[in-house]
Amino acid sequence: MSDLEPQAPPLQPPLHNTSSPRDREPDPTDIEKYRKWWEERKLRKLRGQYESALVQLSELVNGNLSTPLNIASVRVRGATRTRESFLGSIIDPVLQRSHDEVPTLGTVLHKTKEIKSLLEETDLFSQVEAVIDRSRDPLAHPDDVDVVFLTREKGRYFLNTSTQVGNNEGGASATCRVRNAFGGAETFEANVAFATKTRMSYNASLSAPLTSNLKTRGEFSVFGMERDNSSFASSSEGVRGLRALVRTGSLPHGSHEVGYEAVLRHIGNLTPSASISMREAAGQSVKSSVYHSWTRDTRDDRILGARGSYAKFFQEFAGLGGDTSFYKTEAQGQIARSLFPGVTLSFAARTGMLWHLGGRSCFSDRFQLGGPVSVRMFRMNGMGPHDGVDSLGGNLFWSTGLSLISDIPRKPHWPVKTHLFVNAGRLDALDKSRPLLDNVLGSISKPSISAGVGLVYKLDPVRVEVNFGVPLVASKSDGTRKGFQVGIGLDFL
Repeated sequence: MSDLEPQAPPLQPPLHNTSSPRDREPDPTDIEKYRKWWEERKLRKLRGQYESALVQLSELVNGNLSTPLNIASVRVRGATRTRESFLGSIIDPVLQRSHDEVPTLGTVLHKTKEIKSLLEETDLFSQVEAVIDRSRDPLAHPDDVDVVFLTREKGRYFLNTSTQVGNNEGGASATCRVRNAFGGAETFEANVAFATKTRMSYNASLSAPLTSNLKTRGEFSVFGMERDNSSFASSSEGVRGLRALVRTGSLPHGSHEVGYEAVLRHIGNLTPSASISMREAAGQSVKSSVYHSWTRDTRDDRILGARGSYAKFFQEFAGLGGDTSFYKTEAQGQIARSLFPGVTLSFAARTGMLWHLGGRSCFSDRFQLGGPVSVRMFRMNGMGPHDGVDSLGGNLFWSTGLSLISDIPRKPHWPVKTHLFVNAGRLDALDKSRPLLDNVLGSISKPSISAGVGLVYKLDPVRVEVNFGVPLVASKSDGTRKGFQVGIGLDFL
């Protein structure tokens, strides 16, 4: 019976904490854990208040989008080095409204967002914030508002020195850039570089937007270089020229470029073993030409894309002065698809034709083909017509490449991938005594083919390949390379 008798609850000392954890709070005696829990709890509370305020603000705005409201003025603060006339040229077209447009809160917000996007697109500001306030004009209508953009300009000057590798050569360069040179989003850039094959090159350009939507830019540049071609043509080449161009559009949707070039070329420094053809090509030539190119790129990665496509078309007409006249066209494309996670199949193709219309046939204008960034397992610029050891270039070429790129087993995060490839291509001189179609069919029917395996290393912004392969089919004049071949560049077949 004693077990059925009621028992008094145990006595607790005074001020004893009888609460149980309701928010996963740790033991208060562990100061560090308790402090961390309290900060996280405070942040959760603030986040909840912020999200609640956003919901309320969103409901308030959405419920008043049709409220009459008009932009009386737009001010940009912080743009101390930017001309007011330039800011007005990109803002005024946005503020202009059609006859049937009714000024409301919705149109004000839309135009504010559009102007903010344009200011950011100029690449002049590191920060752009928009504030909508009551109009300060004493004669303003009650529905008038001012839109104020609070900005912070980026640094004006940029100087950089670097070492670089690309297209199977390495070197050093120095670049100087002046942003917003004259207060209208102009960019002046000068670059000088020294490399193993391109002994010296320089370029100075000035570009500026030509339209209020900033989608079209104009550029004027002067350039020059000294290139050592002794490895395949027993000579060196010097180039001096100027270029004026207009560029519009964007790469994902298609970018157009139209330009004019005036170039002075010089073939010299012949080696003692130079062929008769190269000795005849030595000397100066002048090219005056207009050109157009169209480029579209939707690849997710330029170096190792797993999906998307790339296409480029180029055409050039020379003969507006100078001592050579020709029509030149090139096309290239690439498409990549992921077969399954970690494995990508890529197909690329290039082709081009040079048709002389009169004047000299210059070595500098002809195509070169072959090498680790072109048709693999052939010597650099070693395919096509030769005179002795010298590659003379050609007027018609095509090349294709099929690559299977895969992650290293159990190391998908590594920038190193395995590579299996098959390449084919050919470079020929056009025989004008035969129809053009016969020249094309004859070139396609006699391909040079290579295959191999290797490793690909993504070293931003370049791609490095170490391949082992063999040429399977080659023309008598082609320079082949068996075994290992290393390629460093930006644009691979």
